[in-house]
Amino acid sequence: MTSVNQTLVTDFILLGFSDLPRYQIQLFAVFLVIFIITLLGNLTIILSVSGDPRLHCPMYFFLANLSFVDICLGLVTLPQMLVHFLLERKSITYGGCLSQVFFFLLFANVEDFLLTVMAYDRYVAICNPLHYSVVMRKTACAQMVAGTWVTAILNSILHTGMTSRLSFCGANEINHFLCDMVPLFKLSCSDTFPNQMVIFTEGSVVVMSPFLIIVISYICIIRAILKIPSALGRRKTFSTCSSHLAVVIPYFGTIMFMYFRPTTSFALTKDRVASVMYTILAPMLNPFIYSLRNNEVKGAIKKVILGKIISSNS
Repeated sequence: MTSVNQTLVTDFILLGFSDLPRYQIQLFAVFLVIFIITLLGNLTIILSVSGDPRLHCPMYFFLANLSFVDICLGLVTLPQMLVHFLLERKSITYGGCLSQVFFFLLFANVEDFLLTVMAYDRYVAICNPLHYSVVMRKTACAQMVAGTWVTAILNSILHTGMTSRLSFCGANEINHFLCDMVPLFKLSCSDTFPNQMVIFTEGSVVVMSPFLIIVISYICIIRAILKIPSALGRRKTFSTCSSHLAVVIPYFGTIMFMYFRPTTSFALTKDRVASVMYTILAPMLNPFIYSLRNNEVKGAIKKVILGKIISSNS
């Protein structure tokens, strides 16, 4: 017997930060600044990588793709949040909510996979440097990136499709600043057990497999670094991985905290903070994390900025 979508709700109310009514304008200003920094920071990374021949290598190719995904992730969440800070009724249509679920999952999954590919790139560069140019050739890098998008699209279709089959019979206030699966489960008047099982099984594979690959890669990397005789050599080699680690640890940590636990433990304040960390702050901070300790990226950024200044003055 096929299940019938018995949805009666035509729109949802995103409560977001409505429990802080006195600070709506201040929050609007803060998140507007975050949005601008996210766009400018990641766009600068993309322009720097594409404009500097020294950065035309796999590591920076993946970094440029990561910056593109961070821009997309910011566009999925922040514009709507900014509008809702200024409106009394913070509504989103049923179709718009499902669309946000799809694109949010899509870009979050692509980010997971790109971080995994970047870890593999560092593994090959440090543990098998003689084979690096063969393993990480341009066609292989392009195939890896394409594979991340295909896998993420299929995963997003699966979860969004299952969410669309849930029934919403009355309550329509989402305790979140965006449409996400877990808070939607709380509102559904139908059985969400199959959805939760898919998250814990298929979702666990999609998230935990990249995480395990990253862990194994870094175990091999650390073993290779410890074999380097000089302390200076060890520091220089590890510095090529430190930025990536600084992004991976909080990102995967908050995702596992958000999704791989019972929905009964969902708490608005804690989960809202966790969501802000990996959906809003991470895309803003990634360009700074990757550029602060990387002289090549800093040099390319200075070149782009100086070029813009010179062209505007001429």
